[in-house]
Formats: sequence, C-alpha cells, structure tokens
Amino acid sequence: MASIKELPDKDGKPRYHVQIRIKGSPPQYGSFKRKTDAERWIQQTEAAIREGRHFKTTAAKKHTLGQLIDRYMSDVLPTKKKCEQRQGAQLLWWKKQIGCYLLSDITPALIAEQRDRLLKGITKRGRLRSPSTVVRYMAALSHAFTIAVKEWGWVEDSPLRKVTKPKEPRGRVRFLDEEERVKLLQACKESTNSYLYIIVMFALSTGMRQAEILNLKWSDVDFEKERVILQETKNGEIRQVAIVGHALELLKQLDRFRRIDSNYLFPGRFSRKPIDIRSAWETAVKKAEIANLRFHDLRHSCASYLAMNGASLAEIAEVLGHKTLSMVKRYAHLSETHVTGVITRMNEKIFG
Repeated sequence: MASIKELPDKDGKPRYHVQIRIKGSPPQYGSFKRKTDAERWIQQTEAAIREGRHFKTTAAKKHTLGQLIDRYMSDVLPTKKKCEQRQGAQLLWWKKQIGCYLLSDITPALIAEQRDRLLKGITKRGRLRSPSTVVRYMAALSHAFTIAVKEWGWVEDSPLRKVTKPKEPRGRVRFLDEEERVKLLQACKESTNSYLYIIVMFALSTGMRQAEILNLKWSDVDFEKERVILQETKNGEIRQVAIVGHALELLKQLDRFRRIDSNYLFPGRFSRKPIDIRSAWETAVKKAEIANLRFHDLRHSCASYLAMNGASLAEIAEVLGHKTLSMVKRYAHLSETHVTGVITRMNEKIFG
C-alpha cells in the first residue's frame, strides 16, 4: 500500500512525499517535485518488491554478481580450506551464467531459472546432475550473498531465500552383511597394498571417514588410552576415537614396522603424503564380488553394527562425530529392539 502527501518545501513549492508499505518488506520512502514522478516511482518500486528485484542500497546498482563472487573468492573462500576447490568451481559456474547482472537485477526468478538449468545439465561423467549436487551449488552462492548482506552492505537480502531447493533423496544406507564383510576383508588381506586391510578394519570398527584415516599421524596415536585424536574432521572439530580389539592389535603391529621417513600411519610413495588406496580398494571390491559398494559405506556399516548391537542414536552420533541426531536417524529402524528393551526395562521398574 502506498500513500502520497503533498507538503510545501522551504521555498513554499509543493513537494510530494511517498511511503510504500508491503507486508514482508521494509517501508520505502521517496520525495518528488512532481506528482507524476511520485506515482511512477510507486508503480515501479511496488512491482520490483513483489518480483524480488528491489534492493534499497545503491551498492546493489553498482556491483555485479561477478564482482560479488570475485570478492568472496578472494576474501572468504580461502578460509574454507576443505571446500575451497569445490565451492570455487561452483561459484565460477554462477559467474559464467549470470555474473554480468547487477545485484539489483538478481531476482529469485532468475536464480530459479539457473537452478533448473543445473538440474538439466550433464556432468563430466555423462550423467544428469543430482538434486543433492544442485543444492550444493545453491548453498555456495547463498553463503556469498549472506556475506554481502551482513558484512559488505551490498544488498539488503539474499534472493536465494525465496528459491525452492530441489528435493534431495533420502540418505543412502548400504552396509555389509556378514558374508560380504568376510569376503571383503579376505580380499583386502590378499591385496598387494599392505595397508589396505588395516585401513578397512579401521573404517569398519571406528566409523572414521577415509580422509580421517589416511591423514592419521603417529603423533595422533595414544596407545595408553587406546585412542587416536582426529585433528581435522569434516565439521572442523577435534575428535577422539577409541581403537580397541583387533584394530588395536593391528595398530601395534603397524607401529613395530613403521616407516621412519614419515609421520603418517599410512604413508604414500612420497613421505609427505598419505597413501592413495583407490586402485587397491576397487580391486579388492571386485575380487570379493560385492556390488554397489563405496568406501564410505564402511562408515555406514559401522553405524549399522552399532545400532544392531544396542547403541542409541545419541551414542552412534558421538562415535561418528555428528553434532545432531538428524544424520543418524537413518539407522533408527536397526535399533528398534534396543528401544523396545529400554521401554520394557522402564515399565518393569516403575510398574512391576
């Protein structure tokens, strides 16, 4: 809703003061010498607000999306070491498509159009981009806009806030059954890569990610407390992981024959880098004749074994290093017996 008030200026000449109020948007004000200019401004501004094109700050009319992305990649992205390369490529995609647009012209409709282009795009592997991948592209641009809003004052709001994200499929839960586990471990033992067996054992018994295992250093190992300290994790927090049983025995054996030219538990050809197990892993999976298996599924396997052996979702989250329970709810159906047991014990204690 807009209102126009005619008031005299200091010279006594008429001046038209305009106020526009639209729900969900801050009030907009303007002042004009002619009523026709005021009416035209009202019409244009109301249309821009409803279409998501209105940005009050003049900076939005001075800077392009390409300039926003350039500044973000220069000032912010280097602080995100783990995802710098991936998000950089995603942001460059946005820059190539619509980087020439002024920020004042970046609308939710324009973002949605590019979202649909992403969904229809073909990857280097000749496949359609997955909804999950498109969500990551949108998240990269969204954070750049968030910084531009909060810290640079280039825009008042992010246009991505009004764009619907593609629906992601439910998280994959693929875990090894007993027969598959035996076959895989046997294939790993027979591998020409002497580290593969213990690496796979670590993944199955601790739920650690592949990168977390491969980047372990002897300075991270605490034999006295039977644990390793993960200095670099996906969520950026230091995490302690218990190493017990067969995995601990393998670690002690590894310690007796460790390479003196590297601090890595699993050093590669060059001592400054950990080993690359991709080829050895693929060969072992093929030899074990196990279909549809990725290394990350060993982490799912560990979580599933924990659930089937009575661990609560909170305990599984702690082992895997998740901050919330949302990521481990996929294992809830595997721990139904444990939940039933908890309720049964509570009822027996209270009601007899």
